[in-house]
Amino acid sequence: EPAFELAQSLASLVGMFKINIHLFTAEGPAAVDKLHRLGPEIFLDLKFHDIPNTVTGAVSTGSSLPGVRLLNVHALGGPKMMRAAATARDNSGLPKAQRPKLLGVTILTSMDNAALRAVGIVGPASRRVVKLARLAQQAGLDGVVASPQEIRSIRRACGKDFLIVVPGIRPEVGKKLGRAKKWKVDDQARIATPTEAIRDGADYLVIGRPITAAPDPESAARAILDEIDSALRDQA
Repeated sequence: EPAFELAQSLASLVGMFKINIHLFTAEGPAAVDKLHRLGPEIFLDLKFHDIPNTVTGAVSTGSSLPGVRLLNVHALGGPKMMRAAATARDNSGLPKAQRPKLLGVTILTSMDNAALRAVGIVGPASRRVVKLARLAQQAGLDGVVASPQEIRSIRRACGKDFLIVVPGIRPEVGKKLGRAKKWKVDDQARIATPTEAIRDGADYLVIGRPITAAPDPESAARAILDEIDSALRDQA
């Protein structure tokens, strides 16, 4: 109910609602249907990462849920798993225009180079992300989820039609309200403002806590929209 009440207040301001594993675990597919009925489409952010057969079933089911526009898997699951995911989406029985775009999650925005070394991944995050983006593209995925810091490198490597969905967005308005320090110490290690991400070539911005944790989420969303509009005007 808290998620639905928040969504009701924001439905006219957003292009899509992202449903993550927290809400989906609590409420299941009913949450997808209920939020989609408010108008915006759905980014089903469940980050499937399993053997190809299991991911095939998950993607097939997720693709059929109402209003799902974006769906993701972990690129670290490997080329075979990603190809299985793409095939499952394509065989979902939906008309091509209604099939969700399939994304590969590259390196979580909470991970920096030290965190990668701790799990045995050698080299800077930026290089690993671009490698995973290329693998995702070769496997038939439509795009990736990546931090703001890798947008330009992915665009150069994968072309203008490859979708780049960017979390870790921390608005300029937060700096003006004295929140810059807060943004730096939460669990997002690789961040940028909406203006920076748009300038670098992001297709979608994922903005969570700067809105959901704000004292007035609707006002926070409107302020972020103003910042986005300004960035788009500057690009025109």
